[in-house]
Amino acid sequence: MPDRFLGLKSLIGNTPLLEIDCTFRGRRRLVYAKAEHLNLTGSVKDRMAWHILRRAHADGTLRSGARIAEATSGNTGISFAALGRALGHPVEIFMPDWMSAERINLIRFLGAEVHLVSAAEGGFVGSIQRAEELAGRDESVFLPRQFSNAHNIEAHEQTTGPEIWSQLGFRGMVPDAFVAGVGTGGTLMGVGRYLRGMVPGLRLVPVEPASSPTLSTGHCVGQHRIQGISDEFIPPIVDLDYLDDVVAVDDGDAILMAQALARQLGLAVGISSGANFVAALKVVDQLGDGAVVVTVFPDDNKKYLSTDLMRDEPVRDGYLTPDVELAGFRSFKRSCDTCCDPEECADGVPLGLVAPGEPIPQCPLRIPRPVPADYLTAVPIPPTRPSCPARGRG
Repeated sequence: MPDRFLGLKSLIGNTPLLEIDCTFRGRRRLVYAKAEHLNLTGSVKDRMAWHILRRAHADGTLRSGARIAEATSGNTGISFAALGRALGHPVEIFMPDWMSAERINLIRFLGAEVHLVSAAEGGFVGSIQRAEELAGRDESVFLPRQFSNAHNIEAHEQTTGPEIWSQLGFRGMVPDAFVAGVGTGGTLMGVGRYLRGMVPGLRLVPVEPASSPTLSTGHCVGQHRIQGISDEFIPPIVDLDYLDDVVAVDDGDAILMAQALARQLGLAVGISSGANFVAALKVVDQLGDGAVVVTVFPDDNKKYLSTDLMRDEPVRDGYLTPDVELAGFRSFKRSCDTCCDPEECADGVPLGLVAPGEPIPQCPLRIPRPVPADYLTAVPIPPTRPSCPARGRG
């Protein structure tokens, strides 16, 4: 792997898992959330962007210096802008013109060219069409195609899912459900594949805005304020038959919860994080005492400082947030199993020091050099405790 990819990889993933303690309608509840707002550019999309670019570089579809073009609602554009420029690629982003000013400005600040598409010009669908048209005019342009690229799912199946399993397993817990809003669907589908492989009965719960139920209807309906999910269509990589019932969340409730997480717990997360927390709380309440329900906080609040997140949101009938008392949280740190990066270790070991087939020095997983392509699945993560580098495996 080129040095630039390795350097970026260490800045993405292996995020803490937060155990958030709260009281909901008089009953104590715990919700577990991956702190994805702590990634390089402040969102979960860094995982997918890095993985897609790395795969494309390896198979030759992304050539040196080639232009990267993508359609996005914002976070993916920020990720590709940052990673693309760091890897030496010019980047063009196509996005709806109603996304927050912070998202647009961040992409431009990172050196990418931004093309805004109005609702009259097609919005999200129009953004995708324009990116495809650009690639049609210039065959050297690389299109990640996040909504249809299976490597989007693979990124989370190989990283986010194993991290959750290891972080919970170290504490003797097994997940009962995973809950996430659906933008591209990569997070829910990828984490779901991994965790269902470990727990076949695991519930996989998609989240959508109550005012724009795209997953439930199959097409664009209404408007909403939870940027990053329900992007006017059901992405091709989303298999609704693989998922459980959709949970709807009012965007006002999501805003109130994101505000509460920031003001009461100091967790600077975005609106979709508030939506995921509300949905996860609904699932915990359905499953009952002791249920282990995991979700993600997809991004930080810095991209929403010009939106309703910064304004007083009226409380309406049916909102959950007024009935929630946030007590505090614990942070489950990165575990040895998923922090271990054999490729990075191998890259730092002189070729003559380790004979082919011999384990990399001080590798807790005893992975040999050269690193097997399937090491992520060839070396299973233990269900109850991680490998300790100080004691070795076994």
